[in-house]
Amino acid sequence: MKKALVLCTLLLAGAPLAALAALAAPSCETIKADIAQKIVNNGVPESGFKLEIVPNDQVSQAGGLVVGHCGFDTQKIVYTRLHNGDESSDAAQAGTSQDAKAGQ
Repeated sequence: MKKALVLCTLLLAGAPLAALAALAAPSCETIKADIAQKIVNNGVPESGFKLEIVPNDQVSQAGGLVVGHCGFDTQKIVYTRLHNGDESSDAAQAGTSQDAKAGQ
């Protein structure tokens, strides 16, 4: 009986800590903005690329390079290079970051 009481107490005490940890995680938009800033700092104009937040199961349809993840790894941030700032143009890079490393 004492073990059950101790277990219940630990579970109840841990619930607020788990909620606090979830609140402390940065949002997908924050991570996306940080990545965009790093790309711009490397000399790529803001009109030269696009970042999208997509669910894991739709990454292959996004047609770009995975440059980050968020949402407790349920979503990916996909980079697409644009030609002349045109979103409708074909991506200069397609695949995943693993593909890019294999081609070098």
